Amino acid sequence: MVIFLVIIVGLLIGVIVFQYQLRKSRSANLQYIHQNLQRMITEQTGEKLLIVTDDSEIRSVLIAINRLLEYTQKIMADYSKIELSRKKMISNVSHDLKTPLTVILGYIEMLHIDTQMRAEERMELLAKVYKKIQEVLELIHKFFDLTKLESGDQDIPITRINLCEICRQNILSFYDILTAKGFDVHIEIPEHPVFILGNEEAVNRVLNNLISNAIDHGGDGRVVGLILRTKTEFVDIEIWDQGKGIHEHHKDNVFERMFTLDDSRNKYNHNSGLGLTITKRLVEKMGGTITLLSHPHEKTIFSVQFKQIHY
Repeated sequence: MVIFLVIIVGLLIGVIVFQYQLRKSRSANLQYIHQNLQRMITEQTGEKLLIVTDDSEIRSVLIAINRLLEYTQKIMADYSKIELSRKKMISNVSHDLKTPLTVILGYIEMLHIDTQMRAEERMELLAKVYKKIQEVLELIHKFFDLTKLESGDQDIPITRINLCEICRQNILSFYDILTAKGFDVHIEIPEHPVFILGNEEAVNRVLNNLISNAIDHGGDGRVVGLILRTKTEFVDIEIWDQGKGIHEHHKDNVFERMFTLDDSRNKYNHNSGLGLTITKRLVEKMGGTITLLSHPHEKTIFSVQFKQIHY
């Protein structure tokens, strides 16, 4: 009987010691988790919590904490990227507004000071003022259009539209400019209608931006092309030129806000860097994709793809 009691007491002591060690280990792990979480929050590191333990509950907590850390770190990284982009955009917009406004102020001062100016010179200066004001208004409109698109405030109704007819109208609207500049124009549009679910006004703006871009930046090649290709489920619109193109290290940046291929932003550069960004946002709003393929002085292709409908 005594031996039995001794065994029972020994087992109880063993259980108590085991529970004590378990609680001590759990307490140490929780303290480690707390201290490291505090350090990560203070230092804003990208670390994860790593503990070797057989405690299934501690492991479950660690998995949940690490998932939360990953999510938080992603949010912080996205926020930092957006904040940097916002600061850059504000800086560039301020610069692009300041330049024409300074020129406008100079013209107005000339008109104000020189009261003996000939009527022809006065009209010429006023025409220059008008042109600069148009540039400022265009930049402001682009800025607010992009803001509305990215915030989701701009509603784009989606309906069934004939893409062939829209492509023809857009390339024809540039006929006089292309002819005057001596461009060769290559057009491949099917005779039969091709339909997508989209927004006619948005598609018009996308094509207008891409054709204008091909003329402005691919002008040295003196060739512009528009091809509409149909597949089983998709339809591709390709706008191409044979100009200076876009080098490989710039290809990922062309759709970013305020990005411009010009070496510097100066008074001779009227490219706001917003056109392609707006184009990409409009295409995505209609469920499409836009890609770029460029071999400088050979062929630069902006390809827009939409899902085709057959009814």
